[in-house]
Amino acid sequence: MLIGHDKRAGDVGNRFGADNAGSATAQAAQTTGEGQLHTATYKPNGNEIAVIKTDQGTIRVKFYDKDAPNTVASFIELAQSGFYDKTAFHRVIPGFVAQGGDPQSKGMTPAQVVQAAAAQQLGTGGPGYNLKAEFNSRKHLEGTVAMARSQSPDSAGSQFYICLAPQPSLDGQYTVFGQVVEGMDVVKKLTVGSIIDSITIENASK
Repeated sequence: MLIGHDKRAGDVGNRFGADNAGSATAQAAQTTGEGQLHTATYKPNGNEIAVIKTDQGTIRVKFYDKDAPNTVASFIELAQSGFYDKTAFHRVIPGFVAQGGDPQSKGMTPAQVVQAAAAQQLGTGGPGYNLKAEFNSRKHLEGTVAMARSQSPDSAGSQFYICLAPQPSLDGQYTVFGQVVEGMDVVKKLTVGSIIDSITIENASK
């Protein structure tokens, strides 16, 4: 999945995943059925909080349901289904972002994630569908939560990233859908292989 331009990486369009030249992304789309745009059925009530329990501690995220309603609803649906449980953060660049949500990491040990990430075997997985981009005016601040994507704007699925510092170069190019409100110290402890034990949703509609 593509994550903007990390100036320290020295290349425009730093690939934050395993979609070299787009070939792996295309292959993943063919094998998982991704490419079909999904409209979530859950209706956000504006009060939901994502509780992300990791092996480093707990992170709480508030949603921007007015700015990215379908993205928020899809994330909630995936979380409630257990989709994210026992997945891992497979890319962490200090001072830039931490990315997770690839189902291909599900059930891996931290060491296995490190090995698979080094071999560029993670970063192309998704839920079997894509989401239409909901780019908005929200800025990439420390703790901003947004959707990872490949070159197509409408290619986000389940992978998300959390900004470790402000990233103005990403503004308007990725769907920002939330903000860390508690546990930023935990976010800064994340490393490649950190495990997401579960994501639950507080205050969800029945």
